[in-house]
Amino acid sequence: MPYLLKTEPEAYSFDDLRRAKRTEWDGVTNPAAVKNLREMSKGEPLIIYHTGKEKRAVGTAKVVSVDASDPKSPIVVIEAGDELSKPVTLAEMKAARVFRDSPLLRQGRLSVVPLTEAQYRFLLGK
Repeated sequence: MPYLLKTEPEAYSFDDLRRAKRTEWDGVTNPAAVKNLREMSKGEPLIIYHTGKEKRAVGTAKVVSVDASDPKSPIVVIEAGDELSKPVTLAEMKAARVFRDSPLLRQGRLSVVPLTEAQYRFLLGK
C-alpha cells in the first residue's frame, strides 16, 4: 500500500532527503500515524508532502525497512526517489474525486496517510 508522509520543508525537506539518500522517519506521535508506520512493509512506495506554506506533494520515496518491535515508536527507514514531474497541491487533491474519502482531507493533522493505488497514480500524474 502506498503512503503519503508529511514534513515541514523548513525542518526536513524532500531535497534534504535526496541529499541524505536514506533516513529514519521519526518524530511521529499521533496514534493513527504511528499505526500507519507500523503497518508499512519493505518496498512500499511513498509520496513526500511538504506542509506549511507549500501544501503540496513533491516527491517519491520507498520503505527500506520497518522495525515495529516498539509499538509506540516504530523505526521506519526510507529512501529518496524522484521529484514529481509536477508537484500536486492540496487544492488539487481537494478538487479530485479520487481523494473524496481520503484521511488526508478528513484528518488534516495526520502526518502518515495511507493512499489508494488510484490516489498514488493521481499524485504521480498517471
